[in-house]
Amino acid sequence: MAIWKESINLESVNQRSIGTMAEYIGLKFTEIGDDFLAATLPVDQRTCQPLGILNGGASCALAETVASTAANYCVDQNKYYCVGLDINANHIRPGKTGGTVTGVARPIHLGRSTQVWEIKITSSENKLICISRLTVAVIARK
Repeated sequence: MAIWKESINLESVNQRSIGTMAEYIGLKFTEIGDDFLAATLPVDQRTCQPLGILNGGASCALAETVASTAANYCVDQNKYYCVGLDINANHIRPGKTGGTVTGVARPIHLGRSTQVWEIKITSSENKLICISRLTVAVIARK
């Protein structure tokens, strides 16, 4: 059973990123499932640290963007919006320059006032780079 309360498709999700940090760092939403949203991020000069590996902040940006975007499609956006409240990230191995990483967000809890999402970030070789958890606040529009 799908978790989405709003109509969701890749074109509209990617449109939301135009003019934002997500667009600047090259983040692209790539897949929508019944219970997940996925996006890719290049490991390049925009997302690397001086050692030539994926910056941990870029991993967090990917995790928060994919999960908070998904969160907003799990509410009636005419009445509510979702924003990040807390993020945790464990960096398992480096993302290597020249590659891409993929973040897949799945809900752990979809509540009335909060949601909790797990985001797994993997390399193009399907090795775990980072595991993250994002708590979002569900806020009523005025």
